[in-house]
Amino acid sequence: MAAIEDVAEVNPRIEKSVIADDLPVSFVPMPAVGAGDGSIVVSETRPAREVKKGFTAFQTGDVLFAKITPCMENGKMAVVPELIGGCGFGSTEFHVLRPRPGIAAKFLYYFVSSRAFRAAAEREMTGAVGQKRVPTAYLRRCGIPVVPEAQQNRIVAEIEKQFSRLDEAVANLKRVQANLKRYKAAVLKAAVEGKLTEEWRKQHPDVEPADRLLERIGDYALRPLRDEARLPDLPETWTWVRIEDLGKIQLGRQRSPKYHSGPHMRPYLRVQNVFEDRIDLGDVMEMDFPPSDFEKYRLEPGDILLNEGQSPELLGRPAMYRGELPGACFTNTLIRFRAQPPLTPEFPLLVFRAYLRSGRFQREGTITTNIAHLSAGRFSSIEFPLPPLAEQAEIVKAAQRQLSVLEALEEELCRGFKRADRLRQSILQKAFSGHLVPQDPNDEPASVLLERIRAERAKGRAGLAPSRKAEAVKARREAPKKEPAGQAPPRARPTDGDASVAAAILGFLQPGQEYSRADVVDALGLTVGQWNVGIRELKESGAVVQTGERRGARYRSTTSRDGSTPRTPGGH
Repeated sequence: MAAIEDVAEVNPRIEKSVIADDLPVSFVPMPAVGAGDGSIVVSETRPAREVKKGFTAFQTGDVLFAKITPCMENGKMAVVPELIGGCGFGSTEFHVLRPRPGIAAKFLYYFVSSRAFRAAAEREMTGAVGQKRVPTAYLRRCGIPVVPEAQQNRIVAEIEKQFSRLDEAVANLKRVQANLKRYKAAVLKAAVEGKLTEEWRKQHPDVEPADRLLERIGDYALRPLRDEARLPDLPETWTWVRIEDLGKIQLGRQRSPKYHSGPHMRPYLRVQNVFEDRIDLGDVMEMDFPPSDFEKYRLEPGDILLNEGQSPELLGRPAMYRGELPGACFTNTLIRFRAQPPLTPEFPLLVFRAYLRSGRFQREGTITTNIAHLSAGRFSSIEFPLPPLAEQAEIVKAAQRQLSVLEALEEELCRGFKRADRLRQSILQKAFSGHLVPQDPNDEPASVLLERIRAERAKGRAGLAPSRKAEAVKARREAPKKEPAGQAPPRARPTDGDASVAAAILGFLQPGQEYSRADVVDALGLTVGQWNVGIRELKESGAVVQTGERRGARYRSTTSRDGSTPRTPGGH
C-alpha cells in the first residue's frame, strides 16, 4: 500500500503562461462527466483567455475526481482523453490526479471510482450541507494498493473484459425496459380510447350513456371544448368533456416562512412525494395549518395529486392519495383533482397517466427556466374522454390486469440492474485485493516501482529547491534597500522554518500569475499558520504583493523571470 500522493500528483499545476490566449482549448463542465460510467465529453471549446483563471486545469491522461456532493457519491470520475488544444479546463469542483510514471491512469481511475472508495471519501467530506467536499489532504493520504506496472495493465484489461460483458447485459435490460415503457403507454392509450372494452360494449348495449352520467355529476351549463373538431372519435356511448366538468380542482397552499412553526403543525405532500401511481413518504415535511387552512387543503382518500411544476416530461405526474398519511395537506407544487360523485377516481387516474405518457400535459404546460408548469386553469380546460360509469369500472379492471403483469416485469428488471451493479463492485473489490488475475513472479516488484517513483520525486525537488531559496533570499536582501523614506524598519530575519515556508511559497508563484490562498495552501500542503507566517514575510520583503481582501485576496510574485525583484507601486 502507498498513499495516493505517492503514485499521483494531486491537483498539479499547469504553466498557463505558455498557453496562447486565443488558443481553443477543451472545456469540461461537471455535466460533461458521466455518473458511474467513466464517460467524459471534451468536445466543447473555449478560448484559453476565458478559462485560464477561475477553472481547474488538466491534461490528457489525468484522472478527474468530482469532489462535491452529490457528484462524488454518484461516481463522476473519468480518465481525460485527447484534448483540443493539448490541454483542458473545467469545473473547480474537480480534483485532478496525475499518475506518476509507472502508474496506469485507468488503474487509478478504477480504484477511486469504486463504491468502496467513494463511501469512505463521503465520510470524510467537510463543509455545509449541500456543499460538502472531499478535502485535498484526505485524497493525498488515502491508501492505494501498488502492484507492478505489468500487473496493473492485466488488472485493467480483465476489469474491462468483465465490464464489457456486464455492459452488454445491462444494454439488453434497458432495451426490455424501453419496450415495457412503450407497452404500458399503449395499454393506457387503449384504455382511454375504449379499445380494451370493445367486446364488453357488444355484450352490454343498454348501459347508461355518458351524457346521462354527466347530468348526474353536475347540473350546470358546460363550456365548449377547444378544438373539438380535431378530437378523435369515441365509442357511441362516450362523450368528450373538460376535466373541470368532472370534479373539483385546486392548487395547494404556498410555502412561507411564517408557516415553518406554529400550534397546528401538520404533514404535507409536495412534488417530491408524488410519483406515477405512487405516493412516496420517505421525505415528508410539516407546516402550520390553522383550522381554516386545514379544512381547505386537507387530503381525503381518493384525491388525485398531479405535479404542477416539474421537468417537462414529468409534468402532470399523477398518483392517488389513499390515506397513507392521515391528516396530510398539500402545497402549490401539486394540483388536486377530487372526483364528483357518482364518478370514482380510478378511471380519471388512468386518463391522467395516459396523458402523462403521451405528452398531453407537456403540450399544455408553460416553461420557465428548466421547469414546466401546468396551472390549475390550463389543467381544468383539458379534454377528457368520459365513458359510461359501468364501463369505467370494466376498463379499470382490464387495464389493471395488463399493467400488473408489466409492473411485475419492471420489478424484475430493477432487480437485474441491481445485480449487475453488485457484480461490477465485486469485480473491482477482487481487482484491488489481488484476486482478479494471477500474479506473474517475473514482474518487477512493486517495491522497486515505488522506490523509483520516490527517487524521481526527490530528484525533481532537489533540482528546484536551490533556485527557489535563492530567489527568496535575494528578494529579502534587496527589500530594505528599496524602502521609501519614513517606512517602518523591516521585520527581523525569520527563523529557518519561516524562510523555508516563504521560499516554498515564492517558488510556487509563477511571475505574472495571481493565486488565491487556497491555490497555494492546497498545492503545498501548508497549515494556515505556516501560510500566515510565510506570506507575511514575503509581503513585507516586497517579494509578493496582495490585491483584494479576505476571500477575494490574490497574491502575485514581483520577481521577474531573470530573478530580479522590481519596485512595485506603493510597495518596497
